[in-house]
Amino acid sequence: MTVIDRIALILVVVGALNWGAIGLFSFDAVAWISGGAGTLLARIIYTVVALAGIWCISLIFRSEDAIEEMQ
Repeated sequence: MTVIDRIALILVVVGALNWGAIGLFSFDAVAWISGGAGTLLARIIYTVVALAGIWCISLIFRSEDAIEEMQ
């Protein structure tokens, strides 16, 4: 697993925890940290997490041989 894979997975987990907080407690940690859901910083964070999720889609389709070659 490469460094970018690990970073992407961490961002996806953080995003999932944020969505869990929204669903369970109506608390958006990204909006709270950045000063609101519509701020530029919040939009950047949401976009980076979304790109990490898109990157993690590639992890699903990688063969075990390709993963071993990366190590």
